[in-house]
Amino acid sequence: MDGMRELTGIRRVAEHCGLPASTLHYWERRGLITPYRCAARRCDGTEQLYRIALIKKWPETGLLGIEEIAALLTGASGWSTLIGERMRVLEQRIAELERACGYLAELRGCPCESGLERCPAFRANTENPA
Repeated sequence: MDGMRELTGIRRVAEHCGLPASTLHYWERRGLITPYRCAARRCDGTEQLYRIALIKKWPETGLLGIEEIAALLTGASGWSTLIGERMRVLEQRIAELERACGYLAELRGCPCESGLERCPAFRANTENPA
């Protein structure tokens, strides 16, 4: 088996991946990784190291949660749909953030010294609360 040629202990894997060993244990309990056992010690092969790298990368790059990662790793037939749904959520979030940045840029450009709630431009774009 190619993945078993070189086995690496958890301490070395954790250091190499920049993860605490507790994270690797947690991923194992969640079923995301399945290490080999060598004399009752936890060891990872090359294939497992690539899987660990992938699991580590997904929360950062795809903003995926543990449940989504688990679904993707199971190879379920709906993985493409899951990714598409995640992309739609991110696109909505990007639109929200762009609106927020635009609004804050308007506020920052307000020349009104008396406070934003008294700003004529703000009041002109805000429904009269009375």
